[in-house]
Amino acid sequence: MNNILDMAKSNYEELITHRRYLHEHAETHIDLPITTKYVMEQLTKMGYEPVEISKSGVLAIVGGKKQGKTFLLRGDMDALPLKEQTGLPFSSKTDNMHACGHDFHTAMLLGAAKILKEKEEEIEGTIKLMFQPGEETLTGAKAMVKAGILKNPDVNAAMMIHVFSGMPIKQGAVIFFGKGAISATSDWFYIDVKGKGGHGAMPNTTVDPLNVAAHIHTALATINSREIDPDQVGVVTVGQMHGGTTGNIIPDSAFLEGTIRTFDDKTRVFINKRVKDISEGIASTFRAKATVKFSNACPSVVNDELVLKSVFKATMKLVGPEKCIDLEALMGKPFRMPGSEDFAFISEKVPSLLLAMDASLYNGQEVYPQHHPKVDFDESVLPTGAAVYANAAIAWLKENK
Repeated sequence: MNNILDMAKSNYEELITHRRYLHEHAETHIDLPITTKYVMEQLTKMGYEPVEISKSGVLAIVGGKKQGKTFLLRGDMDALPLKEQTGLPFSSKTDNMHACGHDFHTAMLLGAAKILKEKEEEIEGTIKLMFQPGEETLTGAKAMVKAGILKNPDVNAAMMIHVFSGMPIKQGAVIFFGKGAISATSDWFYIDVKGKGGHGAMPNTTVDPLNVAAHIHTALATINSREIDPDQVGVVTVGQMHGGTTGNIIPDSAFLEGTIRTFDDKTRVFINKRVKDISEGIASTFRAKATVKFSNACPSVVNDELVLKSVFKATMKLVGPEKCIDLEALMGKPFRMPGSEDFAFISEKVPSLLLAMDASLYNGQEVYPQHHPKVDFDESVLPTGAAVYANAAIAWLKENK
């Protein structure tokens, strides 16, 4: 086990090079030409034959020398449409930023790929490496599943790592969340309100869509406070409202856009229906019309208990008990992330595991959270991440041969 960690540590400078190059060339959604080219070139140098199986989605396979099952390791590659404010010498050269740590995930999976290639003869089965675009837009994993990432050979289990900033956990620790639903479901909604425009001085001749939108916004907040069981979690957030062009014109239309997050399908279906019913009902009350559309639907990531136990045991041996954290045991209750993660499209198909690493950077300044323009991450965790990836796959295949 320690051999794998030593191998990862010996590649430290290379891991930093990967991370900083990816950080400088941050790209978003599924349009990652620079990132994809770099990843494929690095994999090819290692002896892989990588394939772009969906737009910017890269698959590489290692092992297969010995008969056995197939384990998938996933690293996401996309950034956020955010202007960086870190002042780092390797700050993004684009208008995008790796403010969620996906540059770390990709670099760590490249580090794991190098270790796995060197230990290929020992792999008791097959390991698929999934370099994924479009996680932030909840589209990339779904596209790669559709393209066949889980087939030929069929994947039996899968794992991903996510780095975090600002967690009250020991720096550099590997964090296990527990079994069951770990991330929230996601549904984005768009509410188009049609009214009748006219002169601002004669509102009686119009049907004001801004008034309708304001009432819809207020009413949606009551779904949480008055309609959801206190034991259930449901979030309805309106992130933007737009309508009109100037102060003395009542516009023809307006729109609201937002997101819904839950942890179970029953609550999810209920909230979606209520968003539609409330929007259409209020619009009708004020003589307008509302059309509600849903998009970017994503289920919860579900941690499989058996994969969790196997990887936890292997990681404990790799990094030691002081750096292997059972968060559920530490907190005394299950931990669930309010954010969504499109690895869920993998976990709904095969037994899967989402685990995390604390990569908070303490340098005497404020520690910023993910998605902040000043967030930075601790590069010293890169070797551990690469080793955890490689070790988990090798150990699970050996245990389940």
